[in-house]
Amino acid sequence: MAHHHDHDILRSGHRELQKEEHKIDRRQFLTKTSLGLGAMALGSLFGMEKALSSAVTPRTSLGSPGLPHFMPKAKRIVYLFQSGGPSQFETFDYKPKLAEMFGKDLPPSIRGKQRLTGMSANQSSLPIAPSMYKFDQHGASRAWVSELMPHTAEVVDELCFIKSMHTEQINHDPAITFFQTGHQLPGRPSMGSWMSYGLGSDNKDLPSFIVLNSKGKSGQPLYARLWGNGFLPTEHQGVQFRSGKDPVLFLNNPENYEGKDRAGMLKYLKQMNEIQHSTYGDPEINARIAQYEMAYRMQTSVPEMTDMSDEPDHVFDMYGKDSRDPGTYAANCLMARRLLEKDVKFVQLYHRGWDQHLYLPSGIRNQCRETDQATAALIKDLKQRGLLEDTLVIWGGEFGRTVYSQGRLDVDNYGRDHHPRCFTMWMAGAGVKAGFTYGQTDDFSYNITENPVHVHDFHATVMHLMGIDHEKLTFKHQGRRFRLTDVHGHVVKDILS
Repeated sequence: MAHHHDHDILRSGHRELQKEEHKIDRRQFLTKTSLGLGAMALGSLFGMEKALSSAVTPRTSLGSPGLPHFMPKAKRIVYLFQSGGPSQFETFDYKPKLAEMFGKDLPPSIRGKQRLTGMSANQSSLPIAPSMYKFDQHGASRAWVSELMPHTAEVVDELCFIKSMHTEQINHDPAITFFQTGHQLPGRPSMGSWMSYGLGSDNKDLPSFIVLNSKGKSGQPLYARLWGNGFLPTEHQGVQFRSGKDPVLFLNNPENYEGKDRAGMLKYLKQMNEIQHSTYGDPEINARIAQYEMAYRMQTSVPEMTDMSDEPDHVFDMYGKDSRDPGTYAANCLMARRLLEKDVKFVQLYHRGWDQHLYLPSGIRNQCRETDQATAALIKDLKQRGLLEDTLVIWGGEFGRTVYSQGRLDVDNYGRDHHPRCFTMWMAGAGVKAGFTYGQTDDFSYNITENPVHVHDFHATVMHLMGIDHEKLTFKHQGRRFRLTDVHGHVVKDILS
């Protein structure tokens, strides 16, 4: 009886789809007539934008055909994004000559014709603000690190500093969007989505791209489109893990539903969707099937993943006391290590609050206190587990800060405006030189004097480490082939190990 009932369900579903197909034929006729935009509007009302879209070969967890293009150095990435624009002056770009220039105006020859933001463009002067924090050299590499980052100072021989990063974007949202998607305007796929689309997943029970945001942090807003799939199939969008009883929204079963028949329901739903795909050819139907199946597996894998009770005390101690508080940056660093252990392809952490236009000394001290120990612990933890050799760790924000003070300048208090012309990032792990510094800035950290690295160069290099030729991983959308690096960018071969 159950066997006949199954076939009745499928036959009934097929009849409904045939009715819809008949409607489609009528609407397709209308769209080809002189009704023009009116017919298009009618089609949209009936949900036709999907049915009439051009068919694209669906992607699976195996990734795109022919990828990786060559043997990758890295199997997975963790990107520690410091949102707001960390000041290079108080972290890694030591400028001792500024000490004797306190309060002097920034020389016009240094600024040139570079634009300023609206926040400091009308200041009567641009007074130079030396960092009030001490720097020392550390490790065999003798890298300069501020006293605000004592834990990072312990791992400098694992780090590859890039002090000559630059971008065109001078305001937060376009600058963050540029770093995450390769374009300053919203709508493009995020970096993690490109990795998922190109390389697929090595863990069938977890998404290939997972996002962790530090809780309780104010600052520039972070929008879901920053980890969105853009025009790529939707199964490649980043999945946000949150602190609390529902780490992934809408994953748990509804109240009073035990879920015993969930597997059977998904089986029939998949069959219905397959009929629909054979009728319409819409690739998003396959994406929907993949997402339903992933959600089902995640009902088991996510609670196991987010249960930290199996972590020993010495691990929590290494990451710092905040690591016991789910949703903090420290806890997210520890969670990132657990996800990387499970071969999640791309883990993205966001930590807001680095936007110090005023009261920078106290603000950046707090930011470093929240992030320094856990960041260094993640490097140490990955290394001791043998994961650093095939994991790429990235640290950085969307731009740097100005050498001049925004607002009032005091010996112990000042602020810094946005500065896209040069700033510092670092990478560590798979495929990059350890204990290495690349690029230089002038005495004011205002202009690059050696080896500039553009955002597209950064993306090209990261993709190269993952075995991807950035010019070859493309997706055709609205008549054009798009890629993460847009139309330029080159691999920075000098930092490769």
